[in-house]
Amino acid sequence: MSDFYPPVGFHFRVEFGVDDVGDSDIFFREVSGLNMELEEETIVEGGENRFVQKLPVRAKYPDLVLKRGLLKDSAVGKWCRAAIQDLDIKPATVWVTLLNEQHEPLQTYCFINAWPKKWQISDFNAENSELVVESMDLAYQYFTVS
Repeated sequence: MSDFYPPVGFHFRVEFGVDDVGDSDIFFREVSGLNMELEEETIVEGGENRFVQKLPVRAKYPDLVLKRGLLKDSAVGKWCRAAIQDLDIKPATVWVTLLNEQHEPLQTYCFINAWPKKWQISDFNAENSELVVESMDLAYQYFTVS
């Protein structure tokens, strides 16, 4: 049997380089924004009307979006609210780790100097029986994959 197989996207954990983050603060329902792209500069050449030159400029990273059921007195939630409400911004490293069936790391994404940009909770609706979902948008400088 081959050691290679496509991993499942539902077995992962999120860890923060923030003080007092407990075990309940590492489980999330959804992680999005794991992509990167190259910005480009367009140069128009005089006399050349068939095309424009496109030159690579720098890497661009979207916000990391984390979603989970709302937790009362969460250290990560307090970190987000302190940054947004009090401008007490403390950048932290965030690790998103994809796990195998033995709960061992398959691949880790390390987000450098992440800080809370947006925090929100889902709408309350008496007609639906859904969990209240907490969503955090984190800006960061770049990420590495190991």
